[in-house]
Amino acid sequence: RCLLKMVKEDIVVPEEILSFCCNGLQGSTSPPRAREPGEREEAPGAMASPSPTGNPTEVQMSQLVLPCHTNHRGELSTGQLLKWIDTAACLSAERHAGCPCVTASMDDIYFEHTISVGQVVNIKAKVNRAFNSSMEVGIQVSYEDLCSGKHRSICKAYATFVAQGPSGSKVKLKPLTPQTEEEKIEHSIAAERRRMRLVHKDTLKDLLTRSPRETELETRDGSAAVPAEKTRVESVELVLPPHANHQGNTFGGQIMAWMENVATIAASRLCHAHPTLRAIEMFHFRGPSQVGDRLVLKAIVNNAFKNSMEVGVCAEAYGQEMSVSRRHINSAFMTFVVLDQEGRPRTLPMVAPEPGDGVRRYREASARKKIRLDRKYVVSCKQTEVPLSVPWDQSNKVYLSYNNVSALKTLVAKANWALAREKEKVQMYTLEEDKFLSFRIEMSVRIAAGRAFSLLSDLRRRHEWDSHYASAELVQQVDDDDMIYHVVSQTLSHENKPQDFVILASRRKPCSKGDPYVVAFRSVTLPTHPASASFTRGETLCSGFCIWPESEETSKVAYYNQATPGYLNYVTTNVAGLSSNFCATFEACEKFLLKNKEDLIVRLQDL
Repeated sequence: RCLLKMVKEDIVVPEEILSFCCNGLQGSTSPPRAREPGEREEAPGAMASPSPTGNPTEVQMSQLVLPCHTNHRGELSTGQLLKWIDTAACLSAERHAGCPCVTASMDDIYFEHTISVGQVVNIKAKVNRAFNSSMEVGIQVSYEDLCSGKHRSICKAYATFVAQGPSGSKVKLKPLTPQTEEEKIEHSIAAERRRMRLVHKDTLKDLLTRSPRETELETRDGSAAVPAEKTRVESVELVLPPHANHQGNTFGGQIMAWMENVATIAASRLCHAHPTLRAIEMFHFRGPSQVGDRLVLKAIVNNAFKNSMEVGVCAEAYGQEMSVSRRHINSAFMTFVVLDQEGRPRTLPMVAPEPGDGVRRYREASARKKIRLDRKYVVSCKQTEVPLSVPWDQSNKVYLSYNNVSALKTLVAKANWALAREKEKVQMYTLEEDKFLSFRIEMSVRIAAGRAFSLLSDLRRRHEWDSHYASAELVQQVDDDDMIYHVVSQTLSHENKPQDFVILASRRKPCSKGDPYVVAFRSVTLPTHPASASFTRGETLCSGFCIWPESEETSKVAYYNQATPGYLNYVTTNVAGLSSNFCATFEACEKFLLKNKEDLIVRLQDL
């Protein structure tokens, strides 16, 4: 206060006092510490995890929400939040890569709550897995109310970053070794999320191909359709040095913030109110933009549903010369709602699409909504919240396959397995959790991992070694990695009828060295195979095989089964008999693998 008073009264401030005050504002009266060679400078607000044994890629950022960060309602602008998310994720990626990184894509983001001025945003980012030249960064966002001490989750996001060398070339990344159970789960499932990103566009095309070509406009009582053209927005931004990184490339978060701005304007033109952003669709950056570029941002409402609307946004870049064609940088789809005074979504006006491209965008928005709901329902739910049997169709096949494999990988990564029985080469482990009792049986077999993977993934041959299986019919070959079987069991239910199952079998080969071969099973519902009076329909939540190569001719084979609540009563009263049964079945499995290995050798010798 004395310093400010002296400055206002034009009093000359002694250099010693000025130096003391400036250092004091930084929290120290000592001169700043010189960085060691190779030490990275952290961005303001970002700090490393204080634990020396923690993940070295983890970055924590805490930001106080000021009025300049908020909208007219005093809530944090989503564009500002996206900038902070991208910055924290980039810092984490660069910690692992040791070189500059650029944002390649961002998965779906669902915003659960808004953040008010005066509250603190806490962002935690860390690398989940490194592939060849790209890596997945997981981001958790929460807010903290300093007055009440309340903490609430805002969103969880996954971003993909690419490491770049001095000339912009890709850099091969070193592998990341997970330490904790949570890190092992994220590391394992990251390969599944990567697979899902690669087929995202194909899923949309497939759904559009199967849907009717004629577009029926939704009718809503008491409201006239608003021409989509009236919601169109176009804006231009000049990329300045503060918008770019040290290589001169525009921050991905800055582009996302500009896109959110024009999307909000387009949504407002439809509803004549202030909309709230609820979700951002998975998107990819198609190319970079640099300092000096002009970014043209276009937005339009593609479709308006009863309580939500989808806004499509496109970003294009060009240089100083208009003669050069524009470069397509990014496209994104954002879902908005309009809330009433009680926080409930309002009914929105209908949209009348333009002929041609407008109708195409209208149909695609409806398809994306279907995919988005499937993905949120199947992928984002906790394992205990997903029903045992989920209806299978073309629109959710990718996400059911993801859920099937990720559930098994999550079970594999659990740390509290307890040895229940050991008989010769077979070990049986159990894992007790809230509503589930899980089993793991494993042994080493003298067979190549790839051969064991091929034999165990075909349920039509399981009756050869598993006495519980009577038959298995291949109902649908979804693709090379996913099949649906109708299985009839030898086991009789309490109704004295055999059980049957409709099972999705998902196969995965190793993504990188050290990964196992995976065969995952879960129940699904097919309209072509409803429950029959001849059988008692059974369900399996999570089971399957993981096969690790130990040498060229030896593999470790492990079978996992997560018992459902209806199975627990039988398990708890018959643990000894059950373990003997499991071990005997697994010994029969070993004989089946060895026999077929020998048959293959004989056939090769005959050839």
